[in-house]
This record gives sequence, structure tokens and C-alpha cells, in this order.
Amino acid sequence: MSLRFTSLGSGSEGNALIVEVTAGFSTTRVMMDCGFGLAETERRLARAGLSPSDIDGIAVTHEHSDHIGGVARFARKYSVPVWLTHGTAKVLRDTSVPAVLLHYVDPHQSFAIGDIHVTPYYVPHDANEPVQYVFSDGVKRLGVLTDTGTLTLHIEETLSGCDALVLECNHDLDMLMNGPYPTSLKRRVAGKFGHLDNATSAHLLTRIDCTRLTHLLAAHLSSSNNSPALAQAALAGAMGCESSWVGIADQDVGFEWRDA
Repeated sequence: MSLRFTSLGSGSEGNALIVEVTAGFSTTRVMMDCGFGLAETERRLARAGLSPSDIDGIAVTHEHSDHIGGVARFARKYSVPVWLTHGTAKVLRDTSVPAVLLHYVDPHQSFAIGDIHVTPYYVPHDANEPVQYVFSDGVKRLGVLTDTGTLTLHIEETLSGCDALVLECNHDLDMLMNGPYPTSLKRRVAGKFGHLDNATSAHLLTRIDCTRLTHLLAAHLSSSNNSPALAQAALAGAMGCESSWVGIADQDVGFEWRDA
């Protein structure tokens, strides 16, 4: 068994992450979210050495357009099954994805897509029924946490002991508060149903078991209210490592394949 993963892009302009598990002669690939248009998704997949036919399923986190915007067209064109909560499905259903392709996620129940074990977990975010996911091949665990405004004990317990972690560092709080956003948007982003700032994400690392962690990627960085250097410094400070060890999920290029 082996697990590897790559980001096609991460940020307010679109998000998609590919998780791949190989077991013997069988390979399963899941795309977590698809916030890019059809042609752009195809282009980014090709950059990762993949074609749309390589994708065995899409696991959706929530209905915001930077995460769900490309799901329906991709699923329809390539007959790819989609996993999502009932709350998220209320939005996606309007886009005419065939019912045979829809699978409903219970945020408290793990499920499998081929050889990939998927554990959904609830996060506080301003969406209908948002979840994030932990992916596993049965040995290695990849945790993903973006689009949440508050840390909870459930989040900490779910992400403890991961081998790889893609972690939201949306904003530096000082940059956000002194930046160009209107006051209402600043409050939403920094609120308990908004997005994680660098310091809060760093605090999470001090609350979970990181002894198995071999990959740490800062994700969903705001282009207006953060910088890769600030995000890396915050996470590295919590881990006691060099800033260069912390990777960045970039909006334009994501990050290259990593073996968990």
C-alpha cells in the first residue's frame, strides 16, 4: 500500500487536491473539491501527470464556489461519482448531476472510495453542512483542514497522529485588520465561522500529536492578507523546525506530488 497526494491549486480562486492510493495492481484517485472550470481542471490534472479518466471520485467539502464551482461539469462529462453532505447537495442538485453519481456523506461515518478510506469531520464554517476529510490507505493518514473559523476538540482528535497535514493559513490577523477589506468582510473572515489565521493554525499543532508528521503544507493563503513567509514562520515556530520544511499550497501551482 502507498499513499501520495498533490494540490492542483489552493486559495479563493479555486481549490482541488488529489489523493492517490496504490494497493497491489490497483490504484484509486480521489479529488477533494473542484473549484476550477472544466478546461482549467483538465490542464492542472495534466500538469500532475493525470487525465480526467484517472479520477475515481470527488469528495466535496462545502458549497462555496472556490470549492464546488467545477464539480458538476466535471462529474457529468466524465461520469465521476460525487460524495457530499445533504446540506451541500441542496446546492449541487440544482446543477443537474445525475442522481446515480451522488453519494451522501454522514459527517460521523467513514466510507471508502476504492482503496481510499475517507473520514469526514464537521468544521465550523459559514456553509450549509461543511466537512473536511482525512484520507488513509489503512496505514498512512493525510489530514486536510481548510475553511473553518474555529478549532474544536473534535478537529484536534481527528487530526492527531496524521502522517501528512494540509492546514489552512488563510490570513495574518494584523494584515487582515489593517488591510483593504471592508469591515463586514474582515469580521466574516476572522469570525468563528470564517477562516483560520496563521497563529490559530500554529496553535493547533501544539494541541495534536505530530510525532508521525512528515509533511506539513500551509493552504488557502489569502493573496491580500497573508504571505507564504508569514505562514511558514508561524507553523515552523510551533513545530520547532526550519521554515523551509513547511510547504505551501499555492493558488497557481498547488504543490507537487508528495509521498505520505
